[in-house]
Amino acid sequence: MASFSSTRSRISSIILLYLFLCVFYAEISVCYSAKVYVVYMGSKAGEDPDEILSQDHQMLAAVHRGSIEQAQASHVYSYRHGFRGFAAKLTDHQAFQISKMPGVVSVFPNSKRRLHTTHSWDFMGLVGEETMEIPGYSTKNQVNVIVGFIDTGIWPESPSFSDANMPPVPARWKGHCQSGEAFNASSCNRKVIGARYYFSGYEAEEESVSTMSFRSPRDSSGHGSHTASTAAGRYVTNMNYKGLAAGGARGGAPMTRIAVYKTCWDSGCYDVDLLAAFDDAIRDGVHILSLSLGPDAPQGDYFNDAISVGSFHATAHGILVVASVGNGGNQGSATNVAPWMITVAASSTDRDFSSDIVLGDGTNFTGESLSLFEMKASARIISASEAFAGYFTPYQSSYCLDSSLNNTKARGKVLVCRHAESSMESKLEKSVVVKEAGGVGMILVDEADKDVAIPFVIPAAIVGRRTADQILSYVNRTRKPVSRIFPAKTVLGSQPAPRVAGFSSKGPNALTPEILKPDITAPGLNILAAWSPAVGKAQFNILSGTSMACPHVTGIATLIKAVYPSWSPSAIKSAIMTSAIILDKNHKPIIVDPEGRRANAFDYGSGFVNPTRVLDPGLVYDAQPRDYVSFLCSIGYDKKSLHLITRDNSTCHGTFRTPSALNYPSITVPNLKDNFSVTRTVTNVGEPKSIYKALISSPIGINVSVVPKLLVFNHFRQKIKFTVNFKVAAPSKGYAFGFLSWRNRKRQVTSPLVVRVAPSNLGLMR
Repeated sequence: MASFSSTRSRISSIILLYLFLCVFYAEISVCYSAKVYVVYMGSKAGEDPDEILSQDHQMLAAVHRGSIEQAQASHVYSYRHGFRGFAAKLTDHQAFQISKMPGVVSVFPNSKRRLHTTHSWDFMGLVGEETMEIPGYSTKNQVNVIVGFIDTGIWPESPSFSDANMPPVPARWKGHCQSGEAFNASSCNRKVIGARYYFSGYEAEEESVSTMSFRSPRDSSGHGSHTASTAAGRYVTNMNYKGLAAGGARGGAPMTRIAVYKTCWDSGCYDVDLLAAFDDAIRDGVHILSLSLGPDAPQGDYFNDAISVGSFHATAHGILVVASVGNGGNQGSATNVAPWMITVAASSTDRDFSSDIVLGDGTNFTGESLSLFEMKASARIISASEAFAGYFTPYQSSYCLDSSLNNTKARGKVLVCRHAESSMESKLEKSVVVKEAGGVGMILVDEADKDVAIPFVIPAAIVGRRTADQILSYVNRTRKPVSRIFPAKTVLGSQPAPRVAGFSSKGPNALTPEILKPDITAPGLNILAAWSPAVGKAQFNILSGTSMACPHVTGIATLIKAVYPSWSPSAIKSAIMTSAIILDKNHKPIIVDPEGRRANAFDYGSGFVNPTRVLDPGLVYDAQPRDYVSFLCSIGYDKKSLHLITRDNSTCHGTFRTPSALNYPSITVPNLKDNFSVTRTVTNVGEPKSIYKALISSPIGINVSVVPKLLVFNHFRQKIKFTVNFKVAAPSKGYAFGFLSWRNRKRQVTSPLVVRVAPSNLGLMR
């Protein structure tokens, strides 16, 4: 017994000694409190590999009380050839200390991971590197789907457009690979199967075309390569933007074919060229057209808009047209509002790119940024209005306009600048202005688009008004206020998500209020995709805009077309719209940036796209080309004007009384007088025998009923009509929102209801 006690005493002593040593060497030990972290430091800038190793040891020594020996003991690996960084055994506190050091982009644990992909697709629930399979369905037929991109061209050498292991070009393809500057027939392959360019309209309108970049389908701006790879890019193992958002990446339909129609040049895209592209695309045999472009709001009549006209003809030939809603941000700013196309708004994912802003009093804020530049130390911070120059007033200088800053006052300081417009280019330009004035950093105040990350040319970040007020409060009450801005880093898991982006254009439809626009929302905030090395010598870039949201829906539409090749454009659109969700990942209502208000159908249409449900919609709201002719008649087009669009013998005999009668997947009644009825027809694309029950959430102040309340289907492709009745129940101003959902045990087919009581009926309820 004494021997056992003695042994237990010795064991206890050893344990205590071990714990003491762990505590004593907490900063350097490989005790259970330390684990392996990756310290990522961005691109390699030509440093000598041996010098990099020495620098890594110096950084580690800083968190090991200056001991090089302990730093070397904790060091695991240095990344010193393709990019900069190292791996080391660190405590959580040491990892935090290193994360704040100059040059460090991010510090993250050495977690076990599966292969992963472009974050927006993972966020929406699609899996698979090359096929993007949706559970229960095969999308391998996407190799026979051809998607046309009317945009700025393509950079065919990008790994996103590799044709490795792709079968021969589909026999139906009648397109062409047009040669031009730095582009020839061999630039196309089994992935990029056709490419054309158009500049006659541009040339006719622009005073000088000597600056035109690449008179060929080659992309000189990056926009076209970005959108094409988002929708249909191949799997790329290590896609990143200067180290940010690193990981595998692919488009929505990685094995589909791409056809390129370059119509957009440095100053924009002209109608003449756009219509020529539509014309060729229809002849070439594309299945889907994607346009991340559009007119300024308010959009003019359908007759005066090349996209509306071109997409009308494309739809008539069975081609689905997907377009962006615009970046106007305001209510009623939606563009591309024709009912024959699907119009896409922009929202966030749960990934942000942010920089830490540390004030002299230790307060830490975060702002959105893609700048990897670093401040070596804290510097004085002032409002840009204090650095006014020449004939500029302090108010004007507060916006950091060109030549508005006094170099003497700005030199060596961090400037707080304001931003008024929704223009990403001007935000970038402000950082150039600050840099040229000698500023070492910039905090840009932009409430509307505070979540849009910009690649500033100096350490800089965007903050909203509330954060800016706190920063300026510190500046105003402190005798010598200082600040330091750290390089951008990738942040996963930001909440709530998705959120509708502040810049995304909103309804109502200013041209035809009876048609809800946008139709759907998809990721469009800080999206990583392929780029043109002609711009900044980068293969990939991070962009924001409804331009980025549009190709997400294009990719999803391509998967639907692959599984159901005979479906009409309107059936594909219906499947995308009626399967959308209106709750975020925390099962709370989706909100809108920047104010955080609850979103409605004018913000997101039918909701956030849900690709895991689009292949099993149950019911679809189908429409044929003749239905769109009837729609045009209902908004006042006569036989003569109709002929300008259809170029056939269509008449308005026996057509709709109102645009609301179009068999659309959403229902909008913009001028309700007492009561009104709308008829819809659904087609059964689910089980032959199925029953659906109506569930109604009525807009406030409106009584809504449906006849019949049950839809009983006996065979596949059977069509059933139903009528939705709206009746004013209580006075209400403005639009009210609800939904109609047809449900059975497996599915729910949901349509937004949008109603506004006619002004003459307010206060006159019976």
